[in-house]
Amino acid sequence: MVSVATGMIFSLLLTRQDITGITKPDYGVWANIFDLIAYFMLLVGALPFWVTRFVARGKEGAAKTGFLANLVIGIISVALYIPLVPLLTSALDVSGTYLILYFFAATQIINLYLINVLEASLRAEKPEAVGYGLLIEEICKILLAYVLMVRFQLQLLGAVISLAVAVTIQIVYYIKLTAHDFKYKIQWDYVKEWFKGSITYIYYTVGNQLAAVVFIWLFVYGGQAARANFQAAFTIANIVTYASFLSFALYPKLLAGKNVEDITSSMRMVLMFAIPMTAVAMSMPESFLIILNESYAEAAPILLILAIDAFVMTVSQFYTYVLFGVEQLDQEAKIPLKQLVRSHIFKVFTLSYIHAMITLPIALCVLPNFATDQPVLAPLYVGIINMVTRLAMFCVLYMIVRKSVKIIVPWSSVVKYVFAALVMGILLYVLPHPSRITLTLGMAAVGVIVYLAILVAIDRETRMLAITIVQEVKNRVFGTD
Repeated sequence: MVSVATGMIFSLLLTRQDITGITKPDYGVWANIFDLIAYFMLLVGALPFWVTRFVARGKEGAAKTGFLANLVIGIISVALYIPLVPLLTSALDVSGTYLILYFFAATQIINLYLINVLEASLRAEKPEAVGYGLLIEEICKILLAYVLMVRFQLQLLGAVISLAVAVTIQIVYYIKLTAHDFKYKIQWDYVKEWFKGSITYIYYTVGNQLAAVVFIWLFVYGGQAARANFQAAFTIANIVTYASFLSFALYPKLLAGKNVEDITSSMRMVLMFAIPMTAVAMSMPESFLIILNESYAEAAPILLILAIDAFVMTVSQFYTYVLFGVEQLDQEAKIPLKQLVRSHIFKVFTLSYIHAMITLPIALCVLPNFATDQPVLAPLYVGIINMVTRLAMFCVLYMIVRKSVKIIVPWSSVVKYVFAALVMGILLYVLPHPSRITLTLGMAAVGVIVYLAILVAIDRETRMLAITIVQEVKNRVFGTD
């Protein structure tokens, strides 16, 4: 919840031209930078995917081996990226004034390779530490961004530098927490198994990045303002996906052989927050976009679509966690490739290709013919295409997961969440929509209070959760039982 607030503050610094001088086209370039570097991070999660599984199952040396291996891959990726920057920016017709930003983004590539493998180790042993690390990074990023972007008016360069330094501090914190794992010997046999198993993960990542080509086309055909509008709406809608962090510890628990009944409890927690967060975003989209910048108010219809898409993405992520958690093919620190290719994991990895096969031809037909230089229509079409396709892919994912594990959906709780969110959403929709930051956030807070009050009144699980939270705070703060 804190990272939601800090993320919003950073977005405000990126979008408020009156504060930092960053224009809408500038913001479109900012989004494009991260669209591009993603193609040089195809391997960023390949080894960490297996590191989490090995560490959770107590395989000595997995954390140290994974860190060094990912560091090497990150260095190679940066070496490939830097020489290609002039060619890529020229091909996309990006002004040379932005070139230094694309070069400096190389720091983010190496940082993310390290962050991913360190978080993979921590997720298996201390999942709460990842939350603390995120909090440290977010706070440092905001402080640095304020100094560099507002005080020194470094604009986008200040944003890139603040992000790089903040993530580096986060890496140092993670290394301190995982230092005990570095006493073990490097197990090169693990790397051999990981690379063998990572063939399918790379297959999955390539599919995801293939589908992400649509955002490059949005930048090319719709223009920088179109990419900026999409990014602004995504910034708000993406808050919904933060609810998936509530199931963050479920994956390593399932890997360690914990009770499968945890799945229902975790789902209940995720939906308790994801449903109202979606409702809030859809009830007052103009207000949320205006607090970024008045010029983004036109992106309100885009936010409506992306909020639904974010909810589907969150539920899909939960089902993916469950499927990966119950898979036992690497139980003995061996990854049989033939068995992996036949597994449900590989089937899920294939969904990204089906997603791309559907979205890319449609987008290539729609964007150049119906949305050229259209800052609202172009991102709206992209959002609709992605949302409908993701919903279809979730239906396929659901059928795959059903074959591996029986998930008991807490329908009675879901109905209560939807009812409470509906009441809250109607209230927020009918009330006057503010345009000031404090009033918008205040109204959203009122909506949350209404939602929680209704749930406490009608849902026993929510009441028990509230009692548990209060008791936990007392134990932690006052040391009482």
